[in-house]
Amino acid sequence: MYTTGNKKMLNMLILDILKEYSDEEHKLTQQEIIKLLRKNYDMDCDRRSVKNNILSLIEMGYEINMENGYYLEERELENAELRILIDSVLFSKTLSATQAKRMIKKLETFGNRYFTAKVSHVSNTPSRSRTENKQVLYTVNAINDAIDEKKKIRFRYCKYGPDLKLHDRGKDYVVNPYQMIASNGHYYLLGNVDRYNNVSYFRIDKMVGTEILDMPVKPMKDVQELKNGLDLPKHMAEHAYMFCGESVPVQIRCKEDTVDDLVDWFGRDIKVLSKNSDTGDIVVRVICNYNAMFYWALQYGPHIEVLEPKNLRKELMEAIQRMAEKYKD
Repeated sequence: MYTTGNKKMLNMLILDILKEYSDEEHKLTQQEIIKLLRKNYDMDCDRRSVKNNILSLIEMGYEINMENGYYLEERELENAELRILIDSVLFSKTLSATQAKRMIKKLETFGNRYFTAKVSHVSNTPSRSRTENKQVLYTVNAINDAIDEKKKIRFRYCKYGPDLKLHDRGKDYVVNPYQMIASNGHYYLLGNVDRYNNVSYFRIDKMVGTEILDMPVKPMKDVQELKNGLDLPKHMAEHAYMFCGESVPVQIRCKEDTVDDLVDWFGRDIKVLSKNSDTGDIVVRVICNYNAMFYWALQYGPHIEVLEPKNLRKELMEAIQRMAEKYKD
């Protein structure tokens, strides 16, 4: 039988067993719980003790189903939630392969043994597009603390060279940090450099040597683009590809079925200005960063036509002509 000290732990040990071995499809009998207590913890108890301790756990707020066996109904994270979190880590380009594997292992502990078996394949995380920067998690923590403390940060910013390695650019960047955001598989710092009046973006996986300075951050309202605060969903919709600069209204001609792609990129804050029932063409207006729209329009060139602003239309025409020259035989 268990000792006095172990008896006090019995309900927590039963909870651990329910977490690891039970779910709606894998209910445990009292006898199975008794066997697992003996096998895993070298503890003996009787059926009445199992039931009483489970009732105690229910009184403590744990949702345990007792119909035709026992299983834990409510967990810190449901399987679907865990799957989304693990996939987010798996496909993140910000983490190194080692960091991703370690984080996935930690997330797996929130599920039971049946969930872990289902995601065993994720240990082979792809590494070709992952960063080699081992300081990423430290950098994220430093930025997070700086934002909380409203302090500036200093760091070195790197870039990839022909050897496919990260190289220090050789100068310090002092930045007012405001927000960390995820876009296209990368993690960015949204901030401001004192001598400029606009927003700057920095890939966090390219930052090294990050330190918090004992200098107060510039108030967000003193940055032109952020003077009315940061509406993050709106900001992200207007800044595809994380380009700096002002957002402008852009008129685009496209087919009706292109609206699905427009919503994916720019959100639902787009306006249909006209529709041609004969051709199926529509003209829509979106608000987008000027430079980002330039590259987006090149990407979707076969499917859309930029009508306004005129100077953007002209730059696109010139760029397309230069591209065409390169592909002439």
